[in-house]
Order: sequence, then structure tokens, then C-alpha cells
Amino acid sequence: MMKILVAWDDPNEAELMSLYLNGENDLRVVGSPEEMLEHARTGAWDVVLMSLCYPSSVDGGFDLFCKLQNVLSGVPIVVAARPSEMIALPRLMTRGLRFNTYRDPQGDFIFLLLQTIESAIGAVKDEEEKKLAEQLREEINGVRLLQEAIIPRGLNPPGGYKAAARYEPSQITSVGGKAVTMAGGDYYDLFNATDHTLVALVGDASGHGLKACMSIMTMHTLVRMVGQARFDDAAGFVTEINGMLCSNSIVQSGGGFITLLYAALDTLTHKVSWASAGHPPALLHNLATNEVTQMGANNDGGLPLGIADGMPYESFEFHVPSRCRLLLYTDGLTDALAPGEGEGGLSFGVPGISRTLQACRDMSLEQTLDQLFAASSKFTGGAGRHDDTSAVLLERGD
Repeated sequence: MMKILVAWDDPNEAELMSLYLNGENDLRVVGSPEEMLEHARTGAWDVVLMSLCYPSSVDGGFDLFCKLQNVLSGVPIVVAARPSEMIALPRLMTRGLRFNTYRDPQGDFIFLLLQTIESAIGAVKDEEEKKLAEQLREEINGVRLLQEAIIPRGLNPPGGYKAAARYEPSQITSVGGKAVTMAGGDYYDLFNATDHTLVALVGDASGHGLKACMSIMTMHTLVRMVGQARFDDAAGFVTEINGMLCSNSIVQSGGGFITLLYAALDTLTHKVSWASAGHPPALLHNLATNEVTQMGANNDGGLPLGIADGMPYESFEFHVPSRCRLLLYTDGLTDALAPGEGEGGLSFGVPGISRTLQACRDMSLEQTLDQLFAASSKFTGGAGRHDDTSAVLLERGD
């Protein structure tokens, strides 16, 4: 049902108009410009219909139109003009008139009014949706820029090691068919905790958008607050972060959680101490043998962060031989789906990562990450990864 406010100069036409339009619509015909403006101020209308010479002249109609423009925001105004009045339409157009109809002397135009009114309402609605979509793009981009601000740049590992990392957000198609780069819940960090301790971690907050992004930013802040004393103790570090997140209102709202893989590398002994909170284990690529090994089982570690305080987490260790690469990643990489595959279908998986790493054994770290992201995206047949993706790649030299 449409709510239609009408200002008309011919009572007979107004009566016929009421019979034709009133059916399933709520139509109100006013008796004066003052009454028209009062109804415009106090009512909720889908459209306004007025004759150009209301109440008795074109000048009067122009004055009323200008006042209605100031009172009604976002409500389309349809102006009907007789053949002799058409010359005055450009004057109204300069004041914002967008919708008009030809008022033929026989009165046949009345039977076209419903289509004209519906078209005007539809046009305004489409424009509002486009504006909202643009606001959505701007807001999401603003959140995404906040997220990117915490991603480290200019990675500088200790001597004997190289490092590269990459984050790629997912995309959605919004109203208007334009792609929106989503703010997501993926996160990576890489920093020198001490002179000989290199910390690498990847995390993935549940969901997308502002909530996931703010959860990750909260965790990033907590990671940097914990202090150097905890960095060597992987299980203790993850336990402490979990306790803080369990009492954090941002993470807890809506039942959110964060998966995390934390690894502390002693660059003197090349020993890695790691702990997982519901996150996939790292992969070790031996460049000499070209073998790729998963460093731990998928069920090693505890629940994701933020679910239950006091959860026990376990530390695991392994050694990084010379000429080896270590990959930490989020499930956006493994969960890329083949064309036509729904949930539980064929995914890029660890085998896809392993094949790509093996094919890139002679490439630089940056080139290898490029190939990993490209190969997983190609696996989807052009559909793209529907989850944001992070990866950290370390290499020990000879």
C-alpha cells in the first residue's frame, strides 16, 4: 500500500483520481496549500502528486513545490502539467523536479498515474539503496584500514633467517554489483621479542566485519602487553591471552572466539616452541629434500581463545634444520573450494599448499607467497576465496 498526498485544482479529476488510486492505497486529497504543507510536515508519505497550477496558477504551483522540497526529504514529488503549462517545467527542474506527467485535456493521464507514481517511488528507492551501499563500502573500508594498520611492515628477522608475510581480505558483492573488500578477522604478527627470540603468530576471529576486526585488534593489543617474560613459554603465553579475552566484552559479544597459532623461535638453537588454540599446525618445507611436513596433529592444542577461562594449553617443540622454510597460515588458504563444491566439498587443503611450496623451492619467499595465494584462488575456478587469508613464511639459511 502506498501513502499518496495529492494537491489538485480540478475537483472532478480529483474525485476520479481517488476512485482509481484508492483501492489498495491510502490517498489524501487536500483543500489548500496550507493544508498540503501541514500534512507534509506531520504525515509519512511515499509520494506527493500535484498539479502544476495548484491552487490556481503556475506561480502558485511553483511556490508550493519549492516549499514541499524543503519539507519532504527523500519523498518523490510528481507534477502534472497541461500542454500550455509544459513551458514552465524547466523552472521547476532547476529547483529539483525529477518526476512529471503529461496532463492531457481528455483526462486519460489519470489511468497512467499509478504506473508513473510507482516508477517515481522505485527510482528514489534504488537511489537510496545505492547511497546505502556506498556508505557500506566507505565504512567497511575504514574498518579495514584500521585492521591493516596493525599488520607489521618491513619485517626484520635476526641474522640467518628471512621472513615474508601476506594478508588478503575476502570480498562480497554489494547492492549495485560492486565488490566490497571486507574487514575480516585474520591477523598475523612477527617481531623480535628478544635478541634471539623471534615470535610469529597467526590468528583468525570468528565472523567478518567490524566485530571480527575489533576482536583481532584487541588481541593484538594484549599480545604486545603480555611482556617479554612470557614469550618463550608458548603455553603460558596462550593461556594468559585466553584469560584476558574471556573477560573482554568485544570478543565475548555474540559468542565470538579467536583461533591462534603461536610460535617462539630461538634463533641460536633453532628450536621452535609453539602452542595452538584451535588453529592448524605449521608446515615445514625442507628445501634440500623438497619434503613438506605438518609439525603436529590437527587436534594438538586446546580450544579457541575466548571460549572458556582457565583452559589448559600445551607447548610443543620442534627443530628447524638448515635450508628449511616454516609456514604459518589461516584456514582461508586451505578452505578455498573447487567450483561447485559446497560445505564439506573438495578444498585446496594442506595437499594444495604442499604442492605449491614444492613447486616454489627455488623462488624467493615473496614469490612463494604470491604463488600460494594465486594457486588457492585459481583452485576455486574464479570464484575466489570467501574467507580472508594470512600467511607467514620463514626461512633458515645454511
